[in-house]
Amino acid sequence: MADLAGYRRPDKGTQPEYLHPPYASTSKRAPTRPLIVLPHTLSEVTGPMFGADDVRAEDGDLTRQHNSDPLGERIIVSGRVLDENDRPVSNTLVEIWQCNAAGRYRHLNDNHNAPLDPNFTGAGRVLTDKEGRYRFVTIRPGAYPWRNHHNAWRPAHIHLSLFGRAFVTRLVTQMYFPGDPLLPHDPIFNSTADEKARNRLIAGFDWDTTAPEHALGYRFDIVLRGREATPMEK
Repeated sequence: MADLAGYRRPDKGTQPEYLHPPYASTSKRAPTRPLIVLPHTLSEVTGPMFGADDVRAEDGDLTRQHNSDPLGERIIVSGRVLDENDRPVSNTLVEIWQCNAAGRYRHLNDNHNAPLDPNFTGAGRVLTDKEGRYRFVTIRPGAYPWRNHHNAWRPAHIHLSLFGRAFVTRLVTQMYFPGDPLLPHDPIFNSTADEKARNRLIAGFDWDTTAPEHALGYRFDIVLRGREATPMEK
């Protein structure tokens, strides 16, 4: 039962608050009463479970899911999933979803008047290896308007979802790109008060990940908890 033991809460400001008024929709969904902590049991950490054989090798390359190449700048995103003691977390399901190069999601609720790309769905998944490593080939997403406030634009970003062996252990975060001029103005990025923690959401350009004559590479390590934990969405 050691896996059910508690852990130290994150330092104040290193994770997004439930209520961050500049991010308007948090005013509608933030809890108004103190949260009730439910003790974990074996059912929370052991099931239901996904099957590793459900993840195909081609799921990690979002540029090879259709008949032709998608439009936009091809990139590679790789990194490691680590625990609070810098140990790799293997066999973790990492999923990504994102808009296309024009800033539009393939989703019925996205009514942004940017074009859809018939050769880009914008979703993929992989399992981490024994060293906690993951790798995706995709297209650099575009910025898009989101009506949170006057002239609001979301910086380029990729959503990442992580599952442990059980679905109820899901965590969700976002990865941003270095040097994006929209970052200082984005309420979602800035909902993490601590600057050092907030900047963990920015991927680093990485020569080792970059593929010659193919795609630029970005490294984005994900730390699940502890002092260096990656900020996760509420």
